[in-house]
Amino acid sequence: MKHVAARAGVGLKTVSRVVNEEPGVTPETAARVQAAIDALGFRRNDSARLLRTRRTSSVGLVLEDLADPFYAVLSRAVEDVARSHGALLFTGSSAEDPCREQELVLAFCARRVDGLVVVPAGEDHRYLAPEIAAGVATVFVDRPAGQLDVDMVLSDNAGGTRTGVAHLIAHGHRRIGFIGDQPGIHTAGERLRGYREAMASAGLDVRPEWCSMGPTTPDRVRAALGVMLSGPEPVTALFAGNNRVTVTAVRVLSNRPDPVALVGFDDFELADLLEPAVTVVAQDAAGLGRSAAQQLFRRLDGVAAAEPSRVELPVRLIARGSGEIPPAR
Repeated sequence: MKHVAARAGVGLKTVSRVVNEEPGVTPETAARVQAAIDALGFRRNDSARLLRTRRTSSVGLVLEDLADPFYAVLSRAVEDVARSHGALLFTGSSAEDPCREQELVLAFCARRVDGLVVVPAGEDHRYLAPEIAAGVATVFVDRPAGQLDVDMVLSDNAGGTRTGVAHLIAHGHRRIGFIGDQPGIHTAGERLRGYREAMASAGLDVRPEWCSMGPTTPDRVRAALGVMLSGPEPVTALFAGNNRVTVTAVRVLSNRPDPVALVGFDDFELADLLEPAVTVVAQDAAGLGRSAAQQLFRRLDGVAAAEPSRVELPVRLIARGSGEIPPAR
């Protein structure tokens, strides 16, 4: 750093401010210091910085599956906020396994991340209490923490599903099926609740064969939809509980002679180019990630309220055609 200061003709403090992106340096002086840094190949000593600030400028993100387009968008938003704060993001996928979630979280903590953004897989997060007490800022996103009072950012899952099912009812449907994810997942349970509330509000019964919860594998979804579409009174419309269910439903329904209306929770790529284009209840995945990361850094900077916050972001219905098909019979 002394060599950089000498080459740029400034003091050590000025070099430190430029390196650490602190205010108080004119653009001209900063450019001169940066030119000296580039010429000399200077690199900041993060180990020394860690000893001084007790911050590693790194955060961890644990989510269900980075390959899922929804979580890919959420992850990118968290990374953008982290980068704007000069922090590095470590990411891991839990594969909906509570043990794997805990393993990842504790591994990140062992590497002394400053904070965590977690999409939970388990239902008991008390294992995190000692880490939070030790200063690891933590925000849960998409789903709430279990048995732990921390900041969380969620979507209006039940309200969005009520809106989507009410949309099908408004287009004449009375026999509406619902296929959701595993019932133990918070978002799946909330969407099932929204479906039942919308049906009850319209005075419509829900037959057992019209509702199916479980893994979102194509084989399971096809089997559940086959049951709903058979029998003397098959469903005339379907609400799909997430984008994986919706994609399989599109494939099944495209081969049927009688059209079946479809509304899916979560938008997905090319949904607007299908025939008919798919009506969806769209979450703001980027907004979830951005809001969670911003709250994390407010917590790290000591400007967040003392009490944990709960933020619920709105969702929106995008009518494109598949949800507006009238009942065939």
